Amino acid sequence: MHYSFGYFEEERLGLDNDLALWRRIISYIHLHWLKVSISIFLSLIITASSLALPYLIRLAVDNYIINTDQATPERLSGLTSLAILFIGLVVLDFSCNFLQVIILEWTGQNVMHHMRQQIFSHLLTLDLTYFNKNPVGKLVTRLTNDIQNMHEMFTSVIVTLFNDLIRIFGILIILFLMNWKLALIMCLLIPIMVTNTIWFSRLARLAFRDIRTYLARTNSFLQEALSGISIIQLFSRQQTSQDKFTTLNKTYLDKTIYQIKIFGIFMPIIEVLSSCAIALIIWYGGGQIIQKQISLGVLIAFLSYMRLFFQPLRELSQKYSIVQSAMASAERIFQLLDTKNTLPLITSPITPDKIEGRIEFKEVDFSYDQEQPVLINLNLTVNPFETLAIVGATGSGKSTLINLLERFYDLDHGAISLDGRDLQTLNLHWLRRNIGLVMQDVLIVPASIKENIVLDRELSNNRLQQIIDDAQLKELIGQLPLGWHTLIGEGGLELSAGEHQLLSLARVMARDPKILVLDEATSNVDTQTEMLIEKAIAATLANRTSIVIAHRLSTIRRADRIIVMGKGEILEQGNHDSLMAAGGLYYNLQTQENHGCPEKNTE
Repeated sequence: MHYSFGYFEEERLGLDNDLALWRRIISYIHLHWLKVSISIFLSLIITASSLALPYLIRLAVDNYIINTDQATPERLSGLTSLAILFIGLVVLDFSCNFLQVIILEWTGQNVMHHMRQQIFSHLLTLDLTYFNKNPVGKLVTRLTNDIQNMHEMFTSVIVTLFNDLIRIFGILIILFLMNWKLALIMCLLIPIMVTNTIWFSRLARLAFRDIRTYLARTNSFLQEALSGISIIQLFSRQQTSQDKFTTLNKTYLDKTIYQIKIFGIFMPIIEVLSSCAIALIIWYGGGQIIQKQISLGVLIAFLSYMRLFFQPLRELSQKYSIVQSAMASAERIFQLLDTKNTLPLITSPITPDKIEGRIEFKEVDFSYDQEQPVLINLNLTVNPFETLAIVGATGSGKSTLINLLERFYDLDHGAISLDGRDLQTLNLHWLRRNIGLVMQDVLIVPASIKENIVLDRELSNNRLQQIIDDAQLKELIGQLPLGWHTLIGEGGLELSAGEHQLLSLARVMARDPKILVLDEATSNVDTQTEMLIEKAIAATLANRTSIVIAHRLSTIRRADRIIVMGKGEILEQGNHDSLMAAGGLYYNLQTQENHGCPEKNTE
């Protein structure tokens, strides 16, 4: 478990320029401008129909309910007409709202789909250094929770906020046209509301940033803890893990409660201001009615418009929580999208027509961090079709050689060349396609055995059967009722560690690379399985340049050349017999294994 708060960049993110953030957010909506335009047009209809309803009530009260100058039949007929018009506007409002929700949800889902695809595609282009510094749980949060927050803003806020702004300004215009004195009294409360909103927005933004930070930390810890549950139980770390999770969960709870308290203050203030406005309107408007300065219908309409005016402000807390949560998520999403690949890639890489397999390390220096060098002035040449074995203690730099050859990292100094061409000038996809890598930990895809072997390639059944025979999988597959169509991995057949290695070797054969790398391919398997793996390796090594890193020294005795590494340097090299005769480090390692004291597992 390597969980550390240092993995997280959230605490280093400041308040980004909101205008710049909105510009990038709107760029995703721009792709669906027609549907958004239709939604805005529907907003105008929805707003107009809702604002017309209080005015119809005013007409009903003043012209027909309290107007005794007209005959009763005329008054009833007028009320009926207004009622029919009222119902028609309600139906229109419902229909437009329904269409708007459908359009917005469709748009939001497509924007979310596009954004998630963009983030995942970008993650696939980043180098291993980024993933070493960022836990998986945090990246999963970006692709799930943060994207969902953005979706909620697209569907619930952007256009409806436009509705609310139109409604507020429309109400103010209508109120001033109806009675400017009453409208002016209400406007006296607007500065207080604006001040309250600004204060609320600043606190809410910080609160939501903290919530997103600790949610990512919690997800990351859970991912690491659950994926490493066997290690936790093996070393009795249950209580320590529980304490760490309790601390994270409690902090996340505290940040969430703080955000709730902010809303708990904001909402009552809006309610108090709304009640004060209604009280002032009743007091002043009632006096105007008594003095016969305004009609009863005007006061009733005024109170209805007041309710419509404060409704968006009441909903602002919910909408603002969505906006601020989305803005906090947007900061992290765009920070991820702005992360650049640290591996320098040239614009016109070389894609050779053929490969011989000559590998050269020239004066190579490398370190994962500047304080601890891993390789120091290393010089090494691997000839075409040669099998080179590498042994050494933990931390000697064996696996680092492989990482550099696959160009997962770049050098600090020196050069690595393939057939005389610097790796940095080669097409990266071509390079990794021509280097087959068999590691100790094998990734199993939840699919059939065949799909796990061929992956994205097309192979004939005859070629696949030949690969299965060479990889020593024939007996295993022959015992299965569905043969190579048997599902393995999650939800399917579970394979042993040795069977994983055989499957990995079959994958390499399916790719038929010119260079083969075996990194701890025979560790942690029983003797019988090791014999099968030895046969599979012998078939795999044929006619290839090969580099073998092995925990069990018996698997590298057939190598053309063996090098012994220590502290980033080559200490000894030669074949098995010459190194045994020299009586040096290799001799000691071999002697330890023969006496049942194998070296510790390598890096």
